[in-house]
Amino acid sequence: MEILVLRHEVAVLRRQVGRPRLSWADRAVLSALARGLPAVQRAHRHGPAPRRSGPTWKQFPTARAEHIAAVGFLHVDTVNLTRLYALIMLEHGSHRAHLLGVTTNPTGPWTNQAARNFLMNGDTGADLTGLKFLIRDRGGQFTDAFNVVFAAAGLCVIKSPQQAPKTNAHCERLIGTLRRDLLDSMLILDEHHLRRTLIRHLAHYNTARPHRGIGQLPPSPAETGPPSPIDLADHGVHRKTILGGLINEYRIAS
Repeated sequence: MEILVLRHEVAVLRRQVGRPRLSWADRAVLSALARGLPAVQRAHRHGPAPRRSGPTWKQFPTARAEHIAAVGFLHVDTVNLTRLYALIMLEHGSHRAHLLGVTTNPTGPWTNQAARNFLMNGDTGADLTGLKFLIRDRGGQFTDAFNVVFAAAGLCVIKSPQQAPKTNAHCERLIGTLRRDLLDSMLILDEHHLRRTLIRHLAHYNTARPHRGIGQLPPSPAETGPPSPIDLADHGVHRKTILGGLINEYRIAS
């Protein structure tokens, strides 16, 4: 146990210090102690890593985008300095985004129950029939019970590597979009206010916001194809304000 504790302390120090500088005394002590090690351990030589036969991580989400979803937590500080956490889900293929829940204490049991509620609710607009994989990070909120919930729905849960946010880049980009388009310009009062605001914004995100990845179409009607061109000279345009004018939607006036 003492050796394990010392190893962990060394790992923590290595993350904080780029390259330690050793004095001649340090080198002498390490050299003397190393002579007591077996010859195999003293050599510290390893052969080259085997070549991967399968696709890389970057190729995997690209090739299987229509079968992948991702989840992640978004944190928001309210006006009274209370930190709230929102659990967000994104479908890679269709770009549809969903809110699974909002809480002040994202424990493992809460995350598991939020996943169950989402899968049992038929009004979320999520289509899980074609999904096979769910990417999530290694946060303590995602327990083995969370994996079982989605495994029962036919999804294989994939944990992203430690300290590698780019492996869940799609969900991280969605969180960045929510901050830039919404949360950076609005003060959140409480949990109810954040939930109502995110639901309204994600409804706009799924039904009216164009996305480059799907041909400048919104996610929900993307399967129907692009709309027919309309000559705006012959029609009026109706503007609809969303979230007090923070976002605007435009329709052809009837």
